[in-house]
Order: sequence, then C-alpha cells, then structure tokens
Amino acid sequence: MTQAQATCTADPDFIASSERQGFSSRLGFVLAAAGSAVGLGNIWGFPTQVAQNGGAAFILMYLVMVAILAYPMLVAELTIGRMSKKNPMDALMSLSDKPHWKLIGKISGVTGILVVSLILSFYGIVSGWLMAFMGEPVARLAGMDGFADWLVGFSVSRNLITMAVFMVLTVLIVRSGVTDGVERWSKRLMPSLFILLMALAGYIATLPGAEEGLRMYFVPDLSKIFDPSLMVSAMGQAFFSLSLGTCAIMAYGSYLSQEENISSIAGMVAGLDTGVAILAGILIIPAMTIAQANGVEIYAADGSLLSSDALVFSVLPSLFHSMGDLGEYVAFAFFTLLTIAALTSSISMLEAPVNTACEKLNQPRGRMALLVGASIALISTIIILNFGALFGFVITLTTVYAQPMLALVFGLLLMWVASRNKVLQELKSGNPDMEQGLFWKIWPWYVKFVCPVLMLAVFLG
Repeated sequence: MTQAQATCTADPDFIASSERQGFSSRLGFVLAAAGSAVGLGNIWGFPTQVAQNGGAAFILMYLVMVAILAYPMLVAELTIGRMSKKNPMDALMSLSDKPHWKLIGKISGVTGILVVSLILSFYGIVSGWLMAFMGEPVARLAGMDGFADWLVGFSVSRNLITMAVFMVLTVLIVRSGVTDGVERWSKRLMPSLFILLMALAGYIATLPGAEEGLRMYFVPDLSKIFDPSLMVSAMGQAFFSLSLGTCAIMAYGSYLSQEENISSIAGMVAGLDTGVAILAGILIIPAMTIAQANGVEIYAADGSLLSSDALVFSVLPSLFHSMGDLGEYVAFAFFTLLTIAALTSSISMLEAPVNTACEKLNQPRGRMALLVGASIALISTIIILNFGALFGFVITLTTVYAQPMLALVFGLLLMWVASRNKVLQELKSGNPDMEQGLFWKIWPWYVKFVCPVLMLAVFLG
C-alpha cells in the first residue's frame, strides 16, 4: 500500500492508517452501493420517464436495459475497483503494463471523475431544492409564511444557499472516511428511505383517483415499447440510476472484501435499485392522477407532460396543499424521502473524486473532501448563474450520453485489455466455483462483444 492510500483513508484528524479502509460488512457495502444507485434517478427521474414514455411500456424497456446492459457493466466496474484496490484512475491504468493502454486508462479515469463531478454539480442544485421544499411545510406550520414563500420560490439566492447547505452535508459525511462516514450513514439513511417510501406509497394508494394512475403504471402501451427515443431514455435512466460510468461504483468496489461474490453483490444492488424505482413509481404516478382529478394540469393538449423536469416541485406540492393541514405533514415526509435519497447518492459521487485526489496528491481525506466539495460547489454556482443555458445541457451531456459511453469503455478495457485469467481469479476469490458456472461462460464474451453492439444500436436508432 502506498503512503497516499494510507493518508487518504485516515480519519479527519489526519492520522494515517496502517491499511486501506474497507466496508466492515456485506450489509454495509450493499446498503452503500444501493444508496449510490438509489437517488433522484429513482424517485424523481424514473416516474417522470414513465409518465412521459407510455407508462408501463417504459418500465418493461427499463427492466430489459437493466438486465442486458446495466447489470453486466455493474459487475465490470466492481471488478475493476476490487481488482486494483486503488482509486478509479489508477485502477483503470493498472489493467495493463503497456504505456498506450495506461494512457487510455488514465484518460478514461480522468473523464469519469469529471463526469461524476459535473453530475454532482447539478445534483447538488436539485437536492438543495428538495431541502427547501422539505422546510416549507415546517415554516408554514410555524407561521413563517414569508420564509416559506422564499423556500419554494425560484431565486438565485435560494438556489445558492440551499445548494451550499446540501454540499456541506455531503462533505461532512465523506470526510469522515469509508467506515465511519459512508458506511455508517448508509446504514442509517437507507432503512429510513425504505420505510418512508413504503408508508407514503401505501397512503397515496388509498386516495380517490389513485386507481387510474396504477392502471397507467402497470398496463403498457405496446405501440411505444420499441420507440427509439424510449429505448435511449430507458438505457440512460438505467445507467444513471445505477451510477454507472461515473467511477462511483468503481471506487466503492475498491473497498469491497475479497471474500464477497461480485456477481451476487451486483445482483443485490441492481435488485434493490430497481425495486425502489418501481416502488417510487407506485407513489408518484397515482399522486399525479390524484392531482389531475383535483384540477391540477399535468399534461398538455398534445399529451406531453407539463414541467417534466419540475414534476415533484409543481404537481405534487399542489396535491399536498389541497389536503389542508394534513398535506403539510405529507409534504414534509415526501421531501424528506427525496432528500435522503439524494444524500445517499451524493456521498458516493463525492467519494470517487475525493478518493482519487487524496491518493494522487498524497493529501489527507478531510482536506481533499473540503477542496473537491468546494470546487464542485463552484461549478454549481456557475450553473445557477447561467441556469437557462447550462442546467439542461449538463444533465443531458452527462446522464444521457457520457454515462453509458464511459460504462462501455470501462467494460471494454476490462475485457479487452486486462488479462482474462486475472479477471477470473478476482471473481473466484469470492466464488471458487466461478469458472464452472454459467455466469463466467457468458459474461466475459457478452461484455466484450454483445454490449457494445446493443448500445451502439440503441444510439444509432
């Protein structure tokens, strides 16, 4: 282990540890990795995509994309991380001893770190909105209507302050380290998220008008299922939701115990993530139809979704306000749920560049968490000050295009550049019978040949 790795994994008091930190248990890793995957992509993005793209038709295509593209790539990124026990940049460079492949690995790692930083820059803005909407019902109940109006009003000052508060929370968790920060808070936040999500979905399902939403959610419009735009959206959503192509999962993989079965762990993470996305749809889509029954406009005359990017900030608050005082409590619970989901993802996004920075620069974790967090907050500030030009552009560039393409590059580097025997030995460390199993007979060739063809076909379509 290098001195940089020891320094990076030290506690915030800058005491060097004798060995690289890791997750203390399988549960800790699964909850942290699922927390990375479970976020606004599930609870904000997924239901919005369902509403825009033929209801259950999008769900079917999303499930297909998770199974045939996202899951194989998830296994690849976890394998790269654990095989090297290094930061994402060094992990990709270590796949080959040849200088040109090392250079390509370095470029890919740097690009991945830049992409995850850009994603966190807009993620921090949206998460700040969530915190503001979480505080609004509390302010109303306290009689602070002026402050409540400021919290839900779109202004530069509101956006800057709430973004900064959210980024501070993220930095404080990440600077505490893997075990004391990322794992500890994942164990606290993820169960809270599951409980709140199930409770809210159960409550919304009892309200008049929910049946129509559930029908739209579970009955597919098969005429749209092979629409190229739907397929691209489903692929982008699957990769965004599972944090692929961002180096976040790779960083987490570097902390994974050698005794764990990577293919099994990846299945647990993908399953939890998909389950939360589907459960979030059971909450959001019926809530939309209930709001529509109460006179809230959701769809335009041409059938397109109004304010799709701000669905949870426009449609749902209107529904909550129509419930009277009870709605304030429901609104608080709902936006608390979203804030928790956002925080579990943001800590994984910050972990990747922080891990890389402190190992490459031989600097303490606490200092690098503050520096990297401040740098990303600066990018967020630039986006806020140029919102119309940059916000949508950054989202589309990173989540729709960069993430799937980077995930593909990571998978291809593992399969085409790294030694096949080295990859097999890594997978066998957690599953001694891997070589005789069906997974090993299919997965390497599938990632090497089939995934690139499928992804290019979707993009070309």
